[in-house]
Amino acid sequence: MLTTARIALGSIAVGVLVLALKLLAYRLTGSIALLSDALESIINVAASFGALVAVRVAEKPADRDHPYGHYKAEYFSAVAEGVLIVVAAGLILVEAYGAFMRPRGFELGPMGLSTSILASAINGGWAWLLIQRGRRLRSPALAADGRHLRMDVISSVGVLGGLGLATATGWSVLDPVIAVLIAFHILGSGWMLVRTSVSGLMDEALSESELTRIRDVIARHSEGAIQAHKLQTRMAGRATFIDFHLVVPGSMTVKESHDICDRIERALGREVRGALVTIHVEPEHKAERSGVVPANEPEAAEPQRRRRHDPS
Repeated sequence: MLTTARIALGSIAVGVLVLALKLLAYRLTGSIALLSDALESIINVAASFGALVAVRVAEKPADRDHPYGHYKAEYFSAVAEGVLIVVAAGLILVEAYGAFMRPRGFELGPMGLSTSILASAINGGWAWLLIQRGRRLRSPALAADGRHLRMDVISSVGVLGGLGLATATGWSVLDPVIAVLIAFHILGSGWMLVRTSVSGLMDEALSESELTRIRDVIARHSEGAIQAHKLQTRMAGRATFIDFHLVVPGSMTVKESHDICDRIERALGREVRGALVTIHVEPEHKAERSGVVPANEPEAAEPQRRRRHDPS
């Protein structure tokens, strides 16, 4: 299977190819909308370089200065890509304004049309690969790059449809109008990308369904313990941090409690990809009444989401 770094490197090559095709389509047609499409591809190439750097940093092992690893580096790449999308939208608006002030014609011939379609087809196939591999490898940078390219494909399809309408009606003003619509469209996608990435940087908890699955795993593999509570989770790129307190009988030896912890950690490692588990063992008088996962009673696990740190 391709590694995240190799996929990110492939994104640069694909981005350069698509950019060249879109610039060629603009040269063949003279369409300001197709030029806008090409300007967005310049941002795609720059974002792919950023994703490659972020992926390489995220793959570095933990060290003295970063004992929890470098996983969050990919989120910075995704945020930067969102910012670059905003820059691309600004460039498109500038070009569209110039076209409004100095109208110029365009010609949507077979060569220009086929070149643009080829560029969109390549982008669409690569976007699908990036999204699929990004989810499988749990890489925010690759997934963000894929979503960006998918929005680019949607924009390109809209451009071609609008230019076809402009050619059929003779309304050349539709060319810069389409460019403006593209700019606002990618602004929306950039905002969503930044918002998702910032959630990762802010240590947002896992989804309710994932939390329920984790509670079930803990309950099924905690034989000998009394309960688990104070369950907290957070995502950091490909790593999933799971932290909770495990209450055991006061008479239990350190070895026995350690064996239970090992059993739970192995089970969570099988069920949750990239799980990094921290378990704090407590004596039975520390048992609580709420937010509890009863040992060996998965059906009683309370589906209560805990997003904030419990100071106690």
